[in-house]
Amino acid sequence: MKVRTLFFAAAVLLLAASCKTRLFNGKDLTGWGCLLQDETYAVKEVYSVQDGCINVSGQPFGFLYTEKVFRNYELDVEWRWTDGPANSGIFLIVQEIKNPFPKAVECQLKAGNAGDFVLLGGSELEEVELPSGLLRPRFPVKPKIAETNEMPAGEWNKVHAVVNEGKIQVYLNGVLMNEGTSPVKEGRIALQSEGGKLAFRNVTIKEKK
Repeated sequence: MKVRTLFFAAAVLLLAASCKTRLFNGKDLTGWGCLLQDETYAVKEVYSVQDGCINVSGQPFGFLYTEKVFRNYELDVEWRWTDGPANSGIFLIVQEIKNPFPKAVECQLKAGNAGDFVLLGGSELEEVELPSGLLRPRFPVKPKIAETNEMPAGEWNKVHAVVNEGKIQVYLNGVLMNEGTSPVKEGRIALQSEGGKLAFRNVTIKEKK
């Protein structure tokens, strides 16, 4: 009986893993588009692939975005700073591809602030109340709800983002860091270049109905 139980548990884990799709194939940027603020740069000068990682130069500003639009899913992304603590982000529910920032909800990766939500390009979250009668801030922020648990520069961190009918939950290294509700239900996913060197790996998605 014990052997059967262990076999069943292993089968369940294997099935769960098989439901995930690799957004980044570990070899090249197939399935991704790129927009750079300075279009005189070639994509490979900013986003290069080596040893199963996407290496990001940080300059100029820009972002890789999925060619496919997603609605309900679980996203896993690992990242680490490769040249000291810096700034970057994962963009969720990307609605418009435009420079220098798309219309999207950013899961902030900036060192010390990873897990904050930043509203880019006019995007909204129900939980963020904007000042009445005043100009909209350029980058409204919904601060993270837990203390930072980021790994030191050079070590890998993991973001697990759950998006369901506009409801966003983001976990950092296993801890719920933030949640919010977007009136927009679907969009692309993007990985940012913003001033500092970093690497992404193991970018996978599990779509839900």
